[in-house]
Amino acid sequence: MTETDRPRRVTRALLSVSDKTGLIEFAQALAAHGVELVSTGGTAKAIAAAGLKVKDVSELTGFPEMMDGRVKTLHPKVHGGLLAIRDNKEHAEAMKTHGIAPIDLLVVNLYPFEATVDKGAGFEECIENIDIGGPAMIRAAAKNHDDVAVVVEAQDYKAVLDELAANNGATTLALRRRLAAKAYARTGAYDAAISNWFNRQLEIDAPDFRAFGGKLIQSLRYGENPHQTAAFYATPDKRPGVSTARQLQGKELSYNNINDTDAAYECIGEFDAKRTAACVIVKHANPCGVAEGSDLVSAYRKALACDSTSAFGGIIAMNRALDADTAREITKIFTEVIIAPDASEEAIAIIGARKNLRLLLAGSLPDPRAPGLTAKTVAGGLLVQSRDNAVVDDMIFKVVTKRAPTDAEMRDLRFAFRVAKHVKSNTIIYAKDLATVGIGAGQMSRVDSARIAARKAQDAANELKLAEPLTKGSVVASDAFFPFADGMLACIEAGATAVVQPGGSMRDDEVIKAADEHGIAMVFTGTRHFRH
Repeated sequence: MTETDRPRRVTRALLSVSDKTGLIEFAQALAAHGVELVSTGGTAKAIAAAGLKVKDVSELTGFPEMMDGRVKTLHPKVHGGLLAIRDNKEHAEAMKTHGIAPIDLLVVNLYPFEATVDKGAGFEECIENIDIGGPAMIRAAAKNHDDVAVVVEAQDYKAVLDELAANNGATTLALRRRLAAKAYARTGAYDAAISNWFNRQLEIDAPDFRAFGGKLIQSLRYGENPHQTAAFYATPDKRPGVSTARQLQGKELSYNNINDTDAAYECIGEFDAKRTAACVIVKHANPCGVAEGSDLVSAYRKALACDSTSAFGGIIAMNRALDADTAREITKIFTEVIIAPDASEEAIAIIGARKNLRLLLAGSLPDPRAPGLTAKTVAGGLLVQSRDNAVVDDMIFKVVTKRAPTDAEMRDLRFAFRVAKHVKSNTIIYAKDLATVGIGAGQMSRVDSARIAARKAQDAANELKLAEPLTKGSVVASDAFFPFADGMLACIEAGATAVVQPGGSMRDDEVIKAADEHGIAMVFTGTRHFRH
């Protein structure tokens, strides 16, 4: 018999769960295998109410629960039963001497700390939902996985029961090791949620230790490229988006689909649905068309006109419920994913005719002002920062040129800078009539971004059979300051009449002077939007 085939018969199980999903059916199956059931509090009451024989943990320990249930399983007769190595003579003798019965199966899911925080509970209620005995038992059982099986999620009940049925009431080492690995990941994610909540409460931006944890949403076929493995995890941050969305139809999302859909929905979150309809089209994590409109279909058409070539096979995000007219328009070209807060039944039926087109409904929009953390891996470390939650509506646009923007220009400048936040640096956005008309992204030189965006606008004009590109008479936004006047001059050459930029360069005076010489209006925001 190989090591992985070593079965361990389950004679006694301790069950203590806050989530009672599937509990009774599982307990009934264990009892059918002759397993003695030990339990705590509400779990014991639920099992007893189902007509099953169950021993309260206080009977096992000879010690009552106390301190509002804070102390009930922290006892040698529990931890000894979990930690004792069955084949160790000294351990066996200690169990005999002190009357410690073995516990072969532990079933624990933790106090719902994450859910308590998520519902906006106060500090003291959150503290009371920090589980102590649960993690201690889980870690003990997982350490002693040679002899003990530990279950931290109801979805693993079936695997345990299948093994008991196949092995005459025993579990295999292979299963126990898989369950142990999952158990440590669960307690790790739980502690990460608690520590990060504490840091937020105490306003600690750089704690000495930083932990992140997540729960598997889905395994992915591959990562950015076919030779890379990948998976998608949910964190305790319940931000509306691809991780919380309901997929109504279409193929399974890929790694790149998820990344691009997140970029699209974060950008569309900048547009208040009560104020305007808006559409964002994303390709390779960069917007290739963004527009506001009187309704979704007009916003979509304006966004598509910016770069219809790049939009092919793209991701489309809407800030309002998808309607039938917009759905029909979208299905005229190949699209990978549509994400919106909701959709009409007619729109769902129209999209349903395209079986490979994914439709995601997120329920609501992400709040662009909400705090939060983002993390990026580097060799041997993590870069962690607060989310860029600076919003155009909260900024003061300071006019720095002799000519101030017209009302129409100021409206488009605000729109363009709103979009610039979500485009990879260096970023140049040309906008006109609340729509992007040229986007330059991710270039090493800001001048190159300006020229690429202008060239894309010329291509769009050719496609639309326009006499001149829409950059003529447009405004332009830069995500960071112009270090020299040349970048701005390239924008002026493309036809821009007004500029918005953060300012802050040592050569601001030179850039302002060049703008004045060309009769251009320019405003500074004082806020930079680098996005690498």
